[in-house]
Amino acid sequence: MFTGLIEATGMVRSLELRGEQARLTLEIPFAAELTDGESVAVNGCCLTVTAHDAQSASFDVLKQTLDVTSLGELSDGRLVNLERAMLAGDRFGGHFVQGHVDATGEILDISPHGQDHRLEISLPADLQQLCIDKGSLAIDGISLTIAELKAESAVFWIIPHTMELTRLSDAAVGQKVNLEADVIAKHVARMVGQISS
Repeated sequence: MFTGLIEATGMVRSLELRGEQARLTLEIPFAAELTDGESVAVNGCCLTVTAHDAQSASFDVLKQTLDVTSLGELSDGRLVNLERAMLAGDRFGGHFVQGHVDATGEILDISPHGQDHRLEISLPADLQQLCIDKGSLAIDGISLTIAELKAESAVFWIIPHTMELTRLSDAAVGQKVNLEADVIAKHVARMVGQISS
């Protein structure tokens, strides 16, 4: 379980394709504190540490993960959002994030407005139905509040702190991002028969 509060950013050292799978290696500020088998959300996708040293960690990425997330598009030197799994008893400041990416969207707008930034992300129709105005949506693992819900997109306002301390600092229009809807919304929709298992 994660909160959507980004702990740090890391940098892609390599994405090595291994048949239909891949090995992702990242430079991580807290790499020395990790243990093999630990879960880390990378751009909102829960991955398992398979090897690490004092500066970096590696993750094996399944074909399914490459198919449904934006991780396959990472390149050397790109920033990624990082969050370690929540510890029992920690303060909970974001929203319930499982690290299970529901879909990808595309950045339609990321533009400065005074000290803040306007961010607009395209939403697939099935994901849009799980969103509400002022509800939460995880964008590349960042817990964000929907400021305006449109027919095919959602608008968010990004404060300077979030802009500076996440990978949004090097985001661009057209970039693919990972999306995770609120788990409570998914359970309610399932119970009323709006989505299938």
